[in-house]
Amino acid sequence: MDALTQMNYGWLSIVPPLVAIILALITKEVISSLIIGILTGALIYSYGNPVGMVMNTFTVMGERMSGNVNILIFLGLLGALVVVITRAGGSAAYGSWAVRKIGTRKGASLATCALGCLIFIDDYFNCLSVGTVMRPVTDKHRISRAKLAYLLDATAAPVCIIAPVSSWGASVATYIEEAGVGNGMSTFIRLIPYNLYAITTIVMIIIICVTNLNFGPMGRFEKNAIENGDLFSGNGEIKSDEVQNSAVSDKGKVYDLIIPILVLIGATVIAMAYTGGAFGGGYTFTQSFGNCDSSLSLVLGSFVALVAAFFLFVPRKVISFHEFMDGITEGIKSMVPAFTILILAWAIGGICSVDYLNTGGFVGNLVNNSTFPVFVLPAITFLVASFLGFATGTSWGTMALLIPIGAAICTPAATAHLIMPVLGSILAGAVFGDHISPISDTTILSSTGASCNHIDHVSTQVVYAGVAAGCCAAGYVLMGVINNGIISVLATLVLLILVLWVISRKWGTKIDMSQISKTDTKRG
Repeated sequence: MDALTQMNYGWLSIVPPLVAIILALITKEVISSLIIGILTGALIYSYGNPVGMVMNTFTVMGERMSGNVNILIFLGLLGALVVVITRAGGSAAYGSWAVRKIGTRKGASLATCALGCLIFIDDYFNCLSVGTVMRPVTDKHRISRAKLAYLLDATAAPVCIIAPVSSWGASVATYIEEAGVGNGMSTFIRLIPYNLYAITTIVMIIIICVTNLNFGPMGRFEKNAIENGDLFSGNGEIKSDEVQNSAVSDKGKVYDLIIPILVLIGATVIAMAYTGGAFGGGYTFTQSFGNCDSSLSLVLGSFVALVAAFFLFVPRKVISFHEFMDGITEGIKSMVPAFTILILAWAIGGICSVDYLNTGGFVGNLVNNSTFPVFVLPAITFLVASFLGFATGTSWGTMALLIPIGAAICTPAATAHLIMPVLGSILAGAVFGDHISPISDTTILSSTGASCNHIDHVSTQVVYAGVAAGCCAAGYVLMGVINNGIISVLATLVLLILVLWVISRKWGTKIDMSQISKTDTKRG
């Protein structure tokens, strides 16, 4: 298809993503919205022929799946690894160790954050396993369930979105590659300093844990927990079959959690170097990461980690051979929602690609011919991604919809220098919007993992997340001017520290910490 034919669709080329976005905002359901967006694009491309619409839909879907099949394999292996680690009792063993070793409230909070950062391979695994492991520890030190839910949520998506060896890293890398920005994984790694919300949130929770700063609705929950021993402020404990998992082995050790994760990271890094040509291919170890096959490397790394888990668990009879194999099946099943969103995201990206409607080329030309002040692009895309993530409750769907558009906006020469800030702001906004959305899966899972009333979690977290996001919005304005990720991160963190200092002086909740020595707590 030549360039002239590509541009013939004009304004119609932006209809598919618009349909998907608008429907997602109205229905709060991203899967059906993506399906309708795909069918709309295929119908436009087929000039209204319904038979052609169906044929083109599945042609595009097949093309995209065949090119990304390793990502689907990786997610399946990752799901299997998550389940077998949980069944082996590695997470539970860490929790038992923490109850014995952690003697202060600050230590309990920091240990929760540390475990959340350690389990960066998947946000679902993070929320449920960390919550289950740390609840006895945080209960002992009178940390309210609302605060625990915030700590879980703040170390789930914000950590996963800057971890290359994760389900998030793999997915975002494919979105980036499909958008034509370059090598997906190397670009993802380069984007880390531009993801202000993730970095700001991680720093913020450390400050809050160390200083015991509480403000907004969270202050009431923490005051009640510390002074009265009421972890729920009268709302009662929420039970969950997902969290209360009776299949967990009681033979697990702390290293049953740590070793498989370390093997996953190490094997994936070596695989990236191998597929990138570091071993006899003429590239240095560092250069190989920009030349690697990231999806194949993730498959190899997760397979090696799963094999290592087998030899770590089964010979010691931590779990039986049958339980291990059953865990693999269960883990693959758990990834079906991720498979669905990814495949639909690839399909709508395909129908909008240069080979079909060329949505990116049309949008890029519009921006190139406008008088838009380009330095505000990162801040605007951050706000748009935040709103979409909040309304739809999915950061993955938001990134899938906006990354191709962001890449297209930065294709013309006038805005090409902002490609990294714009993509970084999309990732940041998607996570922030998802973070404060009551219909977000990770928000719901954080409430579940903490056994916290869901509305309590949403109402207390939104203030904390809003402070971080406000600092990020200012940081993205600066980033649009100077186009430097490191300087923008430092400026944003300085602003965050100043804002938190002012909040602590003006609006911080006063709590009688002398009551913390009393260990009786009300559990709902």
